[in-house]
Amino acid sequence: MAAATAAAETPPTLLEYMGQAGAADDLVVLVAHVQSACKRIAALVASPGNAELSRGKAGGGVAVAAGRDAPKPLDELSNEIILSSLRRSGKVAVMASEENDLPIWVSNDGPYVVVTDPLDGSRNIEVSIPTGTIFGIYNRLAELDHLPEEERAQLNSLQSGTHLVASGYVLYSSATIFCISFGAGTHGFTLDHLTGEFVLTHPSIQIPPRGQIYSVNDARYFDWPEGLRKYIDTIRQGKGQHPKKYSARYVCSLVADFHRTLIYGGVAMNPRDHLRLVYEANPLSFLAEQAGGRGSDGKSRILSIQPVKLHQRLPLFLGGMEDMLELESYGDVQQKVNPGYEV
Repeated sequence: MAAATAAAETPPTLLEYMGQAGAADDLVVLVAHVQSACKRIAALVASPGNAELSRGKAGGGVAVAAGRDAPKPLDELSNEIILSSLRRSGKVAVMASEENDLPIWVSNDGPYVVVTDPLDGSRNIEVSIPTGTIFGIYNRLAELDHLPEEERAQLNSLQSGTHLVASGYVLYSSATIFCISFGAGTHGFTLDHLTGEFVLTHPSIQIPPRGQIYSVNDARYFDWPEGLRKYIDTIRQGKGQHPKKYSARYVCSLVADFHRTLIYGGVAMNPRDHLRLVYEANPLSFLAEQAGGRGSDGKSRILSIQPVKLHQRLPLFLGGMEDMLELESYGDVQQKVNPGYEV
């Protein structure tokens, strides 16, 4: 009897949960391979040699396309791990990655398209600040199959966020947390190092509509537009719609700052044209909306924006619904001055 009770109280693993929730079999297989890749990346970022990999320059110092950050060996290795796992899954037609200039056609038979930032925040590895993997999953557009391979790969990758089937991130920190939505809420799973499985620890996450934390690099305060300065000044003095004073918390690691916002509420933001719509803004906004929050560029719903370029950048604001609506009410919150910060 006790054993049966204990078994009933054991939280499900990620794949068990997806099966119980009725997720499509092909999607479960794909996520199984994504989680396998992320376990390998988690081990990689925690290894003694990661600092050297994070400092080095990848690709022999070759210039990268406009809109992309210069890759590092750790970024490229993470990218290769994910691509290899997606190939083995047999469920992916196209992978578009922040680390590649163009999307990669993986298989003629795969039903899904995967977009990913394989290792967000890798510049922080050397000082042991949290990093993460971000991904989004779309259905392959069969109506494009008659087009040349490069064209159909590109168009499959430029779907708007409203067509996401699933999205998620993996946070590599004091714990490794796999947060995912497949259209039925947002759920968090923590890696159990004894079993090697991601187990459910944060079911049906709901972003508090109103928090008390804002997350932004406010060293850039004097480059901000008047609306954003006024919003930040107002909430940290406790003179906004919420009568309590807000506190600042900023890691400068998108996954870490978003994860805290998802749990505690408030707003996480980068007000300049810096974050990528395809790889970062859409997947995280999908998670935010599934948790009752909102993702915005300061004016418009992120998921409604049609990507026109693979590495398209834009401002990104993520948070609880009441906080986001208050921020957007200030109107002028997108930073247009961009002097080319080194850090």
